Amino acid sequence: MKLKQRRKLVTYLNILDQPVRFNPFVFSRTFLLWALLGLIGGIIAGIYWIGLEFLTHQLAFFNGWQVIPVMAICGLLAGLVIHFIGDPGEIHLIVNNIRFNKGKLDPRNNPSMILSSLLCVASGGSLGPEAPLVQVTGSTGTWLGKLLRLKGEELRSLSIAGMASGFTALFGAPLGGSLFSLEILHHKHAVEYYKAIIPAFVSSCFSYLVFALIIHLGLGPVWDLSAYEYSGIFDFGYAVLFAAVGATFGWAFIFCTKFFKSLFEKKPIPIYIKTLIGGILLGVIAFYFPITRYFGHHEINELLSGNFSLTLLFAILIFKIIAISITVTSGWRGGFIIPLFFVGATLGLIIHQLFPTINLSLAIVSCMAAINACVTRTPMSTTILLATLTGFGHFIPILFASLTGYFLAPKIPFIGSQMEKE
Repeated sequence: MKLKQRRKLVTYLNILDQPVRFNPFVFSRTFLLWALLGLIGGIIAGIYWIGLEFLTHQLAFFNGWQVIPVMAICGLLAGLVIHFIGDPGEIHLIVNNIRFNKGKLDPRNNPSMILSSLLCVASGGSLGPEAPLVQVTGSTGTWLGKLLRLKGEELRSLSIAGMASGFTALFGAPLGGSLFSLEILHHKHAVEYYKAIIPAFVSSCFSYLVFALIIHLGLGPVWDLSAYEYSGIFDFGYAVLFAAVGATFGWAFIFCTKFFKSLFEKKPIPIYIKTLIGGILLGVIAFYFPITRYFGHHEINELLSGNFSLTLLFAILIFKIIAISITVTSGWRGGFIIPLFFVGATLGLIIHQLFPTINLSLAIVSCMAAINACVTRTPMSTTILLATLTGFGHFIPILFASLTGYFLAPKIPFIGSQMEKE
């Protein structure tokens, strides 16, 4: 055998002797890590939701005037949990830690966040479970990254992927959840976190799969809007017009929140006294306007299928904004995205009653998109989330409305940690 042929044979034998190597992007260990994080996130979200549903049904037994003492007691208990176990912080702290603390979310705060948020959400507070889930699953990503000794951008990406898995599980929109976990961090320079888009998307898909298997939530549209038929180019103009009205109420919510924050911070009082006062006020509002109780996941369908007068819709709109503001500022734990969607849906119904010739679905979706984009500054993810949650078949009008709300937002963001680092 010639020397050249021997060399080729040795080369081929060496190749065969080595383990089979797959494409490093698709079959790398990091891909499996993102998938594992998504599976864990979906399981956490599923267990949390089952616990939340159970506790909500137990507390729903109390109605009428009984909601006032029930919400007061739950507020007090939540405050005591935060006081003795530790303050888990709010969405401001999560954003701040991802941006300026090398992506580290502290898992030691999870017991306090889980217990306090379950009490707050299940008793009827106007905040949803999305923020607690984002905190818990995001910190799980941090814990997993530290366990594997990841640092820098890898650790930050894993924390963001964990956040995305928690957010996606509830909303059932993997792409929307992935984008939201990036947009919420910095509304102007979200691109600096786009290294985490693939980890977030992979984690979201696996989380969505597990969560759907556990409780079948998020499979198809959640809110029943009437069918929308595109009637011409003027629909885009209407979407922008409705969105401008929605952004106005986004401003109203922000100012209302600042007002109640100044009241609660006027004198330094223990957190459990603040949550107790908040519970009493929320109970009184829920007594007079029962539909404003809870965060709006089921109540939006009740609102859409009901036959409410214009006066009652205005009252629901005003007191729901007040209820969300009190919940946010009195120390109650939860997220305000779905409650803001409820406000947008109420506003859309009011516009339709004032001008019956306009398309109801277009008015509702435009207001929902605008008010959320105005407050959270997440126009891209808001568009995808609403298209998924409402089944609204035409994507572009929602995008126009989201961008309108985004560009009409106040200069200083509602989530203070979204601002530039000084």
